[in-house]
Amino acid sequence: MSPIIRRRALVAGVAGTALAAPFIRTASAQTTLEWVAGSLGGGWYTMAAGLSSLIREENADIQIRVVPGGGLANPTRINNNQSQIGWGIDAFAASAVTGAEPYRAKHERIRCLGTGYSPTEHHFLRHTGAGPSDMRAILTQRGLKIGAPQRSSTDEMTLQRILKFLGSSPDKIREEGGRYLNGSYADLGTAYNDGQVDYIYVALAKPAALMQEIARGRRGGQMVAFPRDIMDHLTQEYAYAQGTLPGSTYPTMMSGDIPVTMMDSVILVHDSIPAEVVQKITATLIRNKGQRLANIHASMGGWTPEQAVGYRGVPFHPGAAAAFRAAGANPPA
Repeated sequence: MSPIIRRRALVAGVAGTALAAPFIRTASAQTTLEWVAGSLGGGWYTMAAGLSSLIREENADIQIRVVPGGGLANPTRINNNQSQIGWGIDAFAASAVTGAEPYRAKHERIRCLGTGYSPTEHHFLRHTGAGPSDMRAILTQRGLKIGAPQRSSTDEMTLQRILKFLGSSPDKIREEGGRYLNGSYADLGTAYNDGQVDYIYVALAKPAALMQEIARGRRGGQMVAFPRDIMDHLTQEYAYAQGTLPGSTYPTMMSGDIPVTMMDSVILVHDSIPAEVVQKITATLIRNKGQRLANIHASMGGWTPEQAVGYRGVPFHPGAAAAFRAAGANPPA
């Protein structure tokens, strides 16, 4: 047999063998996702980086890259599949689904892995001088001087929703001779201590450094409870959570536990991520609940599957639902 004919025969034999033998996958297909978090160095970014590392550690076929983002913008980014997974705030993610303010269109491609990952209490502080002590009377009084974070931040928008429910608004406050001041948390603390404002509304995980600083200051203050109807309105209309701020959080500014509106972090995903991938991610979180998650960020230490599936603001991804059901927690149908 000539060398040319021999080479052709060998090639044909190899090709025939390859066609006859079954295909054997030697490695799992890699899935690469982008996780949009919060600002660099912030809590969300730290949490996303830690969870991404944990997920990669237990699932070699899932690679996750973390990028900075923000609570209001993240649902839109994920809905548009610019990022495939990311953090959202429960109440505002629910607004994104329905296209309610501040969003202009329904976000129909976002799904979730539940909530409970990082609870955040809403704080309403009042001065201890003359004036009403309950939230409704405070926010509807003439001459109100109140400070809140930057416009369009999640806590400032929550205050606007409360004012609207009570028939008021930032413009009305100003028209009636009051002051509606927006600024950074540091700015708000300075304005309060200097008497530029008599009330502060913020959403911060307890114990908030801002409130601890005010408690040590010359003016002091008193934390204000949230009325039931306001909390229920925020829950029913916008999917906020409800909770309790323990009296021990700020002993000099509280005489006991008070009910408060809360926000929480929800993990959002694009609906195109395969169910098996999302199931692996969710199962990893479930397996590592408790101290392992607390090691990543203390606010995640109390997370449980049962708490996660109580969320109704965003539909659950089928893969997440399967993982939760396997763990004995039943997400909404």
